[in-house]
Amino acid sequence: MLWSCGAKRAYSARSIGATFETGRAFVLLDREPFGKVASELEEALPLAEDEGAKAVLRSHLRLSRQTLAEQVATVIQRRIRESGLTRVEFARHLGTSRSRLSTYENGTVTPSATMMLKIDALARRPRRLELPSRAMPPDAREQMDARDQTASGSSSSSAAR
Repeated sequence: MLWSCGAKRAYSARSIGATFETGRAFVLLDREPFGKVASELEEALPLAEDEGAKAVLRSHLRLSRQTLAEQVATVIQRRIRESGLTRVEFARHLGTSRSRLSTYENGTVTPSATMMLKIDALARRPRRLELPSRAMPPDAREQMDARDQTASGSSSSSAAR
C-alpha cells in the first residue's frame, strides 16, 4: 500500500510531488475519502515543501469528501465564473431567477439534467468582446469626428472638380 512506510516519510518534501504517488493518492482518496490514507495525508501535508502539490492534494481531498449535491453546486459555481457573466445575467440567460440560481449554487436545490446542460452550454459559449461606450475620452472622439468630416469634405470637393 502507498502509505506502508508511514505518511510522514511517504509524503516527505521530495516525494509529495511525484506524479505516480499523487495519481495513486487520488484513486485511494476517491475510494475512501475518510479512510486511513486520507487521515495520513492530512497529517503529512503540513510537512511537505512542494506548495503546488500540497494545494492539489488538499483540494482533491476536499472535493472527494463532498456529497453529490455539493459537487453539483461546485460545478455550477465554476461554470458561472467561467462564463464571465454576472449572476443576474447568467440567471437571465438561463431563463430563471437570480434567487433560483443561488439555490443551485449553494446546493440547496439540485437542478434538473436539462438545466445542468444549459448551465454548461452557457459557460462554454464564446465570449463577445464588448468595449464600454466611453472607452475613448470625449475630446479624442471629437477630434476623430472632425478628422472624418474633413476627410469626407476634401474628397467630395475633389470629386466636384
